[in-house]
Amino acid sequence: MNGSAIIVGAPRSGSGKTSVTVGILRALAKRGVRVRGAKSGPDYIDPGFHAAATGLPGVNLDSWAMPPSLLNGLAARAAGDAELVVLESAMGLFDGIPSPDGRTGSAADLARLYRLPVLLVLDVSGQSTTAAAVAKGFSCYDPNVRIAGVVLNRLGSERHRKLCADAIEAMGLPVVGAIQRDSALALPERHLGLVQASEHAGLMSHLDRLADMAETSLNLDAIMALASPLQPVAGDFSAALPPPGQRIALAEDAAFTFVYPHVAAHWRNTGAEIVPFSPLADEAPDASCDVCWLPGGYPELHAGTLAAAGKFRAGMLRFATTKPVHGECGGFMTLGTAIEDADGVTHPMLGLLGHSTSFARRKMNLGYREARLNSDCALGTAGTAVRGHEFHYAQVTDAGSDEPLAELVDGLGNPLGASGARRGLVSGTFFHAIAVNP
Repeated sequence: MNGSAIIVGAPRSGSGKTSVTVGILRALAKRGVRVRGAKSGPDYIDPGFHAAATGLPGVNLDSWAMPPSLLNGLAARAAGDAELVVLESAMGLFDGIPSPDGRTGSAADLARLYRLPVLLVLDVSGQSTTAAAVAKGFSCYDPNVRIAGVVLNRLGSERHRKLCADAIEAMGLPVVGAIQRDSALALPERHLGLVQASEHAGLMSHLDRLADMAETSLNLDAIMALASPLQPVAGDFSAALPPPGQRIALAEDAAFTFVYPHVAAHWRNTGAEIVPFSPLADEAPDASCDVCWLPGGYPELHAGTLAAAGKFRAGMLRFATTKPVHGECGGFMTLGTAIEDADGVTHPMLGLLGHSTSFARRKMNLGYREARLNSDCALGTAGTAVRGHEFHYAQVTDAGSDEPLAELVDGLGNPLGASGARRGLVSGTFFHAIAVNP
């Protein structure tokens, strides 16, 4: 199978890209099409909805964090196992960071690199024929990014649809979808974005509602016809994050969910075994595993439960005496001495590292990161450069006295100083690792 692909883009976040993407995925899957979702950039949550809609794992394609070889390998694997890949843009289509080699992290990079058409989703609430000016700007902005069709979202009436569609089609751009305003189509949100698919009450009913919307409001046959073959040049997985051990105890529940699909898939494909456990259910890591990984998630929403989980605490303390433990973002918070929740209540955490964090004193930290490891840890050997992303609202209120795990720079190479912590076999950082930077 050698699939085609199309990118779903928009002028900004909040335009309805995810609902349109998930509606297309679910509707085509129900038709029997082998369709797969992909997401540009460092997003954990949308790939979960893509997977639920299609039954196939999602994948992130990140032109900044992933070296071209890994990007091509992941794109080829996705195309090789699907008739159609629907690639959802992060933020606005062209949004990324300045990069002299074209690795901005934007979905537009992928459109240029793989010569993929873009389906432009326009939120036309509060405007009519001005939507044509927006579409015209997108179609002219970069000659190497082709806008192939437009979906009008949040229409108020048939007259509204006609005004927008006539103006856009007069420029030669086909309008292949028109979606009326409907609050029932919105996905629930919280401080790090959408509520995760695994936590969504009535998930499959909502996905089917989006599929019904796609069948009635989008021309799915026309959208499929717009797609182009996804044929990347040869790639490899040499820059993928290596498995930190042969048997990996992975925290997995509502407090610990942020694992990039391509990371877990690579671990499994190289022969590692992932053994999940639930801290919220007071489970300890399997003692037969040789490494424990606490991923990001929402420990700040479950701090009281984690503090009371005695078996989890005792098992983690035993494990860390002889085997490596690593925590990312929420996992890093849990490895510390305490978390202050949104109500200002302080809950004791594992104390395997010396820092404390607060969700009551919030400050958004967001952006690409490159870390150079100061010493060997579960992420790799000393001196290794690892690219990834940081997105959290919690702040460190007491840094403790542990050794810093890495030296950090932002996506533009500006030094951010020492980051994370390491004590014995335990390490952690707010930084989410995506790939090795050779």
